[in-house]
Amino acid sequence: MIGTEGACAEWIFPAEPGAVRSARHAVHEALQTWNVPPAVSDVAVLLVSELVTNSCLYALGPIGVRLSLPDPDVLLVEVSDPVPDAPVARAVGPEDEGGRGLQLVAGSARRWGTRRGKTGKTVWFELPLLG
Repeated sequence: MIGTEGACAEWIFPAEPGAVRSARHAVHEALQTWNVPPAVSDVAVLLVSELVTNSCLYALGPIGVRLSLPDPDVLLVEVSDPVPDAPVARAVGPEDEGGRGLQLVAGSARRWGTRRGKTGKTVWFELPLLG
């Protein structure tokens, strides 16, 4: 059985470079505990890394990461920060060092989006757990 339907885990990280490593580790450990297949876990960790990196670059406040299994087929991941503006995907060239995070999320997730909250924004994505 994959995970536990209704399972949830969440963390708050400071907007500093070490947050990316801490978020990757926390997400990996939670998904391993929930018996999420390694292929799904690896993608989730990569995408969280990209979104937390974006938050570290543009937000000067805490970064929230939340994982949940709203049903047996879906892993929902949310990354929040205090900047209310939605992230903007930008065109990047082959020589650019960055700027591909949102493209990676869009290409890897089943669904993704952003929503504005009272104190910032949340970027979320869903990954299928089965088939």
